[in-house]
Amino acid sequence: MDSINRTAIELVDEALDFAGELKIVPHELDSEATVIDFGVEADGGIEAGILLAEIQTAGLANLTTRTGQLAGTPRPYVEVSTDHPAIALLCSQKAGWELSFDDFEGLGSGPARALVGRETEFERVGYYDESEFATLAVESASLPDDAIAEHAADLAGVDTSGVFLPTFATGSIVGSVTMAARAPELAMFRLLEIGYDPTDVLTATGSAPVAPVSYDEDVAMGRTNDALAYGGEVYLQVARDDDRFDEIVSTVRDDYGTPFIEVFEDADWDFHDVPETVFAPASVTVDVVDGPTYSYGETDEDLLAESFGMTDAAGYGFE
Repeated sequence: MDSINRTAIELVDEALDFAGELKIVPHELDSEATVIDFGVEADGGIEAGILLAEIQTAGLANLTTRTGQLAGTPRPYVEVSTDHPAIALLCSQKAGWELSFDDFEGLGSGPARALVGRETEFERVGYYDESEFATLAVESASLPDDAIAEHAADLAGVDTSGVFLPTFATGSIVGSVTMAARAPELAMFRLLEIGYDPTDVLTATGSAPVAPVSYDEDVAMGRTNDALAYGGEVYLQVARDDDRFDEIVSTVRDDYGTPFIEVFEDADWDFHDVPETVFAPASVTVDVVDGPTYSYGETDEDLLAESFGMTDAAGYGFE
């Protein structure tokens, strides 16, 4: 397989070429690294969010939007499909790079992680990247500076001029879209956690609703995670059967039915104290090639309607 940072840079170039149309704002740091504001101060929309999710999956996934129904009302959904789930979702899309410098806090995702390869995913998948470019998508309420760019360059082994940092706040349109694109990734992560070989997953498809934007980052964090845990639906085609597929879905957790903002508040917003089992899609179908098909979990539209702050104007009885 070609370098995923090389395939991602083609999408980054597209973002730079159409920055005005996408309502995103690129700028070059003193270190010559490039920051692209997708949703911190910029007003990036749904198309910007889809493009960023494509960057996060290194161009190895097909992403589309559709209009679905939530509690009887129209709602945008993001659909994701990939025939390279281990690399696209675990080795690229997963937000596994913690960024904490002085007053900057953020999470990094995207193909730059594969240039470092320190997380368990890379050993299990057996994929590591080499490239002169490093694209790290940064989820933060602040734009990264030269210290972040130099840190990324140092770990990735590239010049700072080859570092690209598309950045978005959770509380933005792009934040809601890219989080909705994570339903299959969460299913893959749960499989990894139960000991299933991620390379035995042949294809992954999933969808989740786009949460309404809140500029309160705590509310946004709660809503976007609710969208996945109570509205995310995933289909997996796998090569090998297993007796623990029922553990992939969010319904197995002890506090299922509790909105995420309450889960995070109970942990005092220390995510290290939040059980990893809470980060899972609502429902999963696992289709074993030349074997059985399993279906687990369920969506919860009432909880989502409450989390999303939906009113009763349409007469459907929520709120």
